[in-house]
Amino acid sequence: MKRLFIFVLLMMNAVLLQAADFKEGVNYKTLPQQSTSTGDKIEVLEFFWYGCPHCYSFEPYLDKWKKTMPANVEVIRVPAIFRPNWEEQARAYYALSNMGVIEDVHGKIFAAVHKDKKRLNDLGQIADFVSSLGVDRKKFLEEAKSFAVDGMVRKAKKRQVGYKIQGVPSVAINGKYLSSGSMSGSYDNLIKIIDYLIEKETKK
Repeated sequence: MKRLFIFVLLMMNAVLLQAADFKEGVNYKTLPQQSTSTGDKIEVLEFFWYGCPHCYSFEPYLDKWKKTMPANVEVIRVPAIFRPNWEEQARAYYALSNMGVIEDVHGKIFAAVHKDKKRLNDLGQIADFVSSLGVDRKKFLEEAKSFAVDGMVRKAKKRQVGYKIQGVPSVAINGKYLSSGSMSGSYDNLIKIIDYLIEKETKK
């Protein structure tokens, strides 16, 4: 029993030490409060780009974490638009979201770009690919060019500016904190930093 107590105590100390190692301004930064859209839940924004190999590498870590994330958390993906031609993929993401199929095809788009080396840079190329997965090509193109998607793309651009996103993958927590792959040092650490910042917001 004594050994078990010592083991638990050591594990708790390790967790506390690990959290203490996360430094503001180094592993994450605090920004002026941004508006959130998740109500009482803590908002986690993932800024990504389908063409980014680092985002492709981070995605399995985030997917695994989402299966056990706290119940008071909601994750929202935000396609980054650093260049005008990146808007095509952002439109595709929101069109597929509105069609209710994004969870089925999101990972497949990443794999097609990075594993299969497919060129999915414009709506026509993406339409051809997603139609091979069973998505209605005509409806996809109509949705991608819709007024609703226009508004979603504008909001994504506004969020990117508000959070001062300089690279992807980047993750924002509850409109207040921002971390990234480069700031965290590893994707394992980025997940731990997300948990650490969620805990900070939960306790406030």
